[in-house]
Amino acid sequence: MEINPKSQMPLHVQIKDCLNEEIRLGKLEGKIPSERELMDIFSVSRTTVREAVAALDREGVVEKRHGKGTFVCLRPVQEQWLGNISTFSETIARAGMKPGAKLLSKEIKSSPQFITDMFGGQEFYVIERLRSADDKIIAIERKCFEVGVGLKLANYNLNDTNIYKLLEANLGITPWTAEQTVTSNKPSKEDAALLGISKNSSVLVIERLTRDPEGVLIEFVNTIFRADKYSVNIQMSRHSNFNGVGR
Repeated sequence: MEINPKSQMPLHVQIKDCLNEEIRLGKLEGKIPSERELMDIFSVSRTTVREAVAALDREGVVEKRHGKGTFVCLRPVQEQWLGNISTFSETIARAGMKPGAKLLSKEIKSSPQFITDMFGGQEFYVIERLRSADDKIIAIERKCFEVGVGLKLANYNLNDTNIYKLLEANLGITPWTAEQTVTSNKPSKEDAALLGISKNSSVLVIERLTRDPEGVLIEFVNTIFRADKYSVNIQMSRHSNFNGVGR
């Protein structure tokens, strides 16, 4: 872990970013180094270290336990894209944590227009849920369906439920292919409050279009993740059949 004393970025921000990255990569778990140890590691004052740790505490990355020290709250979940469709619950379970879902709302909507156009009608059905890992909120999930499908799903308990399993086992709908897009954005005031972060924080936004074996759109999903709790890992390979391109 290194910082640049000549950088225009304040030292406490650099230290916070260093610690955050170590936590995100899973290199720093459990109890973090003491103030004295961090002072020695970064060659800075106690005040600078306290500012950095306090910022991590405010963002929910670490928590202070009286008389015990400061501990990492939650190891960030890493989603791996390997060519297979995985649900949020499956991704969380692979990370060794307990997935959770809390229903916020379920309703028919007529906007935004681009979503109604996707389903070829004037309305669509949206299911909004808070998603968690080991009871720590890390995402807001908004799943949009054709109205008929949405109304059928609404008959079931959507708390702590794998909706893909409901689609397959109860509605006879098979998710077959998916396209995902990852972007970064600032959360709305309401979303920031739900996620427990500052409205000035950056969030990771993953949008997914899922289709059945005939290519019919099943769902459009917009999920907003706490960027300090979730990351995306894409595995790629370079084969020899590129016909010399890029030599």
